[in-house]
Amino acid sequence: MKNIRNFCVIAHIDHGKSTLSDRLLEFTKTISERDMQNQALDDMDLERERGITIKSHAIQMYYDHSDGQRYTFNLIDTPGHVDFSYEVSRSIAACEGALLLVDATQGIQAQTISNLFLALEHDLEIIPILNKIDMEAAMIDDVSDQIIDLIGCRKEDIVLASGKAGIGIQDIMDAIVTRIPAPKGDPNAPLQALVFDSVFNSFRGIIAYYRILNGTLTKGEKVRFHHTSKEYDANEIGILQMNLQPKDKVLAGDVGYIITGIKSAKEIKVGDTITNAINPCKEAVQGFEEVKPMVFAGVYPIDNNDFEDLRDSLEKLQLNDASLVFEPETSVALGFGFRCGFLGMLHLEIITERLRREFDQDIIVTIPNVSYFAKSTKKDAKEFIVRQPAELPDPSALEYAKEPFIEAQIITKPEYIGTIITLCMDKRGFLKKQNYLTETRVEMVFEMPLAEIVFDFYDKLKSVTRGYASFDYQQIGYRESDLVKMEIKLNGENVDAFSALVHRSKAEYVGRRICEKLKDLIPRHQFMIPIQAAIGAKIIARETISAMRKDVTAKCYGGDISRKRKLLEKQKEGKKKMRQFGTVEVPQTAFMQVLKLD
Repeated sequence: MKNIRNFCVIAHIDHGKSTLSDRLLEFTKTISERDMQNQALDDMDLERERGITIKSHAIQMYYDHSDGQRYTFNLIDTPGHVDFSYEVSRSIAACEGALLLVDATQGIQAQTISNLFLALEHDLEIIPILNKIDMEAAMIDDVSDQIIDLIGCRKEDIVLASGKAGIGIQDIMDAIVTRIPAPKGDPNAPLQALVFDSVFNSFRGIIAYYRILNGTLTKGEKVRFHHTSKEYDANEIGILQMNLQPKDKVLAGDVGYIITGIKSAKEIKVGDTITNAINPCKEAVQGFEEVKPMVFAGVYPIDNNDFEDLRDSLEKLQLNDASLVFEPETSVALGFGFRCGFLGMLHLEIITERLRREFDQDIIVTIPNVSYFAKSTKKDAKEFIVRQPAELPDPSALEYAKEPFIEAQIITKPEYIGTIITLCMDKRGFLKKQNYLTETRVEMVFEMPLAEIVFDFYDKLKSVTRGYASFDYQQIGYRESDLVKMEIKLNGENVDAFSALVHRSKAEYVGRRICEKLKDLIPRHQFMIPIQAAIGAKIIARETISAMRKDVTAKCYGGDISRKRKLLEKQKEGKKKMRQFGTVEVPQTAFMQVLKLD
């Protein structure tokens, strides 16, 4: 055990985690030059296309140190985007140390600080690394001072490196050996292993990844999962390299995988404890946080016959992404589907894209919203969760509604302070505190409603600051708010997929924007279609799609005007009848485009 080092790489998005991981794999010859490619640990097409890490990836490497000892490194490469911070928290739970990566050209950004605090909460040993030092724009001294201010280390503790050029890799290896402590644990105690990830394999069932804290796991022994109390045989166990490497034993302090033949998604839970069925450990591993979805949206199959297929696809996807939660729901307009919880808009985008690519699902996604609390005026009424607009009581029967608030941390250059304050105030936020980290970097903390940042806040923040702002947030509880249920009517009929809960001050603006957007997106029909946004019985916005007209007077060459009038009157009657019985076809693109309201 004294020669094992478990560590993760944490940083803000685009600071070079995956590139640095590639160099470590090359340096230890874990991956051959022939098989080497950029982002070696990112095995999803989506990760390569977007250049981001979506899922944490664990891999074992071997390093021969100058002291003559051979060390086993368990590296976990983590995502940097705020939506995937849950992945980071799971990785941190399996480690003793963390490489804190900071881009020398950009300095410390919001997610760096957020991930650092996560690591410090778990008492991890932090090795600060200044990456991209070979670039012309690198501010080595300035950013080193920022790191010293942030974690209180000495200047000589900071490792200078470049993932792309391979500078400083030897220094990083030596720092991992000397600074990160070996795992503690008793190999002779009853087995106690933390499940920190799982993947679904269509041939072998569910493969669980774990970190053994105490005891030893032997191939073929009977194991018990603490959460479900179910018992299984350890058919195959081993360690994680570029491919799974089977072993007969995995010892305390190590990271590995187990295949038990489990096929059902409900039988395994990330954060669970694996123990021996005959000689179980006394208690489960503590301190593992449940995921809290921030954004909810309805996911519906285009063809209702595909409902069960969609359920299977979501269950398999949940194994690869434990932060996805879902439950069945029905909609008048869209039929049967699921209410899904996501960690943010990027997470929503990634999940829907994966459903289409990996599972060939044709789906419609409704307008995302957050969950609220409400209480009706009835006697003995209790506070209840409102996850979709239909659940909000009528205004006359509503005592109060609460919406989730967040504390947003924005780090930027001083010249953008004014535009950021204006943007946040437009989103009903207020400035809580502001302090200068250095002369050229200022930290601003706002309190604002989560619903306001769900759609396009991150994109707008990047555009008003020309990319020089980083953003991180955490939920701080629920507060009372003047919420109203806004409904969209097409031809007098409510379309529940477009319903939304909005703040009263924003209702008219949002209603007008949705109506304008739908007017452009819905094709013209044979009859006139009014599009209305309504709060209760009050119409707050309206657009009209004019009817497609057939020229019924084309066959009248001259003659009395009454002949033309007669034909036009007949057409008018027909359109009136058609409007009463006709249905409005809403194309799928309309549902997607309404999400992108600016």
